[in-house]
Amino acid sequence: MGVDRKRVHVIITGRVQGVFFRAKTRNEAIRNNVTGWVKNLPDGRVEAVLEGRPEDVDRVVGWCRIGPSLAEVKGVESVEEPYTGAFAEFAIRYGH
Repeated sequence: MGVDRKRVHVIITGRVQGVFFRAKTRNEAIRNNVTGWVKNLPDGRVEAVLEGRPEDVDRVVGWCRIGPSLAEVKGVESVEEPYTGAFAEFAIRYGH
């Protein structure tokens, strides 16, 4: 099932809150047929889980390394995890 699918857990650091990072990440994920979620962390970072075809997930992770125009991305930590197929869409999560 997960052979042609990939899951990546991403943590983005820098000036990534208050710059529409979550909304723009959601737009990029939808544009690339990637499911999962994105949320702000209490320490100012942004966290996301991305699932989809490997090339689509990689494209969204690459976008996270740049972010929206107002962001200043300092780093992106990405860890590949076992694909689960748990998501029907890409959502912005609120709260910590």
